[in-house]
Amino acid sequence: MTPKHLIQKARDFKLEPEGTRILRLWRWPRLLAMNIVVCVKQIPDPAAPQSFDSSNNLNRSGKLILDEADTYGVEMALQLVDKAGGGEVTVVSMGSSVDVAGLRNALAMGASKAVIVSDDSLRGSDALGTAKVLAAVIGRSPFDLVLAATESSDGYTGTTPVQVAELLGLPSITFAKAVSVEGSSLKVSRQTEAGYDEITAPLPALVTVTAGVVEPRYASFKGIMAAKSKPLEVLSVADLGLEGQVGAVGAREEIVSVVAAESRQSGEKYVDEGDGAQKVVAFLESIKVL
Repeated sequence: MTPKHLIQKARDFKLEPEGTRILRLWRWPRLLAMNIVVCVKQIPDPAAPQSFDSSNNLNRSGKLILDEADTYGVEMALQLVDKAGGGEVTVVSMGSSVDVAGLRNALAMGASKAVIVSDDSLRGSDALGTAKVLAAVIGRSPFDLVLAATESSDGYTGTTPVQVAELLGLPSITFAKAVSVEGSSLKVSRQTEAGYDEITAPLPALVTVTAGVVEPRYASFKGIMAAKSKPLEVLSVADLGLEGQVGAVGAREEIVSVVAAESRQSGEKYVDEGDGAQKVVAFLESIKVL
């Protein structure tokens, strides 16, 4: 038997007075390996100036890094695999394969392998198109759990993970602040405005995790060196059989314009000359707070 489905057996044979042979069988706790997929995104370095192309898409030709929001999902996956006693973590992404430093960072943290779908035809994809690509990649191999951030730092749609779950036919739980696995069941503390809900779901499932659910580890020098030799597979749209379904040609939405946010206006100052309270009340009434 492989360690993945290890059942340790011990037998004790004893002759009873009547000569009957008794077989006693002990079963040690079963160790279940977990295969977890983490959806990640490489984004332009937030510290660098940003620009848009003629189609109002974010210019991604510069340095790309792993979205900080995704490091929490990677860390949670690594911890769950450790608790399960074995398994592997696979990171899945869509974007340019010219710079894969972000994916290498996830591998350096401890992920086993990475897969990225890189194709010029993906330019202009909407959230649903992205979900179709990720779901097609994830569905190629067996998995127990899919983790993702609640939203990406450069898109903020917050809809892609649940669309992936729908396409894969999985239960989805969003805004997880704690995740644990007991047998074949998933237990999640889901953050809400009033506190949190305790949710149980069968595996496989998809969960989006919030920032702070765990403390992401720093990649060690050993991990960085090991990441260089870990598998990183590059796929095209044709490899997934999605030609004509994703990218700008299959998008149901498009960005028609990008406008800079208005700069914050300076506030008004009041000198209290005995009528400060009246001025405050008048101001609150003018903005219809009172």
